[in-house]
Amino acid sequence: MTQTQPPQETPAPQQNPPPQPRTSPESAAPASPGPSMGRLVGVDLARALAVFGMYVVHIGPPLSATSGVASWIRYISDGHSSVLFATLAGFSLMLLAGRREPKTGLAGRQARARIAIRAVILLALGTVMAMEYGGVIILGFYGVYFLLALPLVRLRARTLAIIAAAFALVTPQLAFALNSLLTESVQQSINTYDPLRRLSEVGVLDLLLTGFYPALTWMSFVIAGMALGRLDLSAPAVQRRLAALGAALTVTAYGMSLLLAGKGALRSLAEDGPSSGGSGSMPPGSGSASLDSGSFPDMPASTLLTAGPHSGTTFDIIGSVGVAILVIVGATVAMDRLPRLRRLAKPVIAVGTMSLTAYVGHFLAQSALSLPAGTSTQQSWVPLLMFVLGAIVFAAIWSRFFRRGPLEYLLNAATKPAKYIR
Repeated sequence: MTQTQPPQETPAPQQNPPPQPRTSPESAAPASPGPSMGRLVGVDLARALAVFGMYVVHIGPPLSATSGVASWIRYISDGHSSVLFATLAGFSLMLLAGRREPKTGLAGRQARARIAIRAVILLALGTVMAMEYGGVIILGFYGVYFLLALPLVRLRARTLAIIAAAFALVTPQLAFALNSLLTESVQQSINTYDPLRRLSEVGVLDLLLTGFYPALTWMSFVIAGMALGRLDLSAPAVQRRLAALGAALTVTAYGMSLLLAGKGALRSLAEDGPSSGGSGSMPPGSGSASLDSGSFPDMPASTLLTAGPHSGTTFDIIGSVGVAILVIVGATVAMDRLPRLRRLAKPVIAVGTMSLTAYVGHFLAQSALSLPAGTSTQQSWVPLLMFVLGAIVFAAIWSRFFRRGPLEYLLNAATKPAKYIR
């Protein structure tokens, strides 16, 4: 939904009309030529890959109905696409708050106000969509992430990386302990007084602890993305170090999990039956082993050694951050060093520049077409391919005439009052 694309604002293109796909969402500084352009285009490409990964989980066949390469595509998309979204959300926060150097003074206050306004809008939009589509909608969780990240937007990359690592090491165990105390009666008592829970099945408790993308554990991804946002991703030395770091995190986390928990450590929840349409998570009480679904009371502590998609463990978080880093760096390097590929990928990049529109749009299109989402009745890849192609065509055409996607334009307009902050 799991995982879930983040809202963006993008600076005007550097070329003459017709406008090209935007090089950066929510960039607070003017784009510069050369590597910087490639760096930000790479981020948009990574967003597009996250969008398509969510499409795979929400529209494609379940893992049990796939084989061979299709199984790998389905498995990699399961959980990792929403994690990539969350990591890129943290990156976008830095584009708002100051790319390499944090904004201070009046500019800093206005940037934080814009972030807060976006957070409230996303929380409201996510709640409205959850009324129809359930807890799989990630937008409300995004709103909470943005609010929780506000105190961190002025920190340096090293400090943010340390905080992200500390969260990854501590919060899964804390979540396990807290969920162990949350009996059914306690949850019902809390939800009774929760206005969000009355409107939809996603309340404050879900947003923070028991939902598909709980803030307690998922803030690790957002803060890691914020740390990436402070780095010069166009520098070859930084690219090499990040690629090595991403590979080390991925291999170490998943390797240790396999050693400690056995061959089933990386098992996807999609293998246990049809998902709810989210990024691999099962509904609470479904008997799944997801640590993100509030089912801790029925699970042994040994589950904390697993690293399957959406398991919410330390190994899952570290490994998923590693995968997200590799995707972002890989997309950045490809856009920097392969100009022909960058030209060919412009329609795909356009999807990344309007990922909020693409994310919300695919839910609306599913409803309009009465298309089943990730259930055992969905065996064909054709609907998924049609959705991907439709998103690419729409984004490519729209970006030739408008600087922002439809929802991105509305979100940008809604944050205009922040300029009155003094």
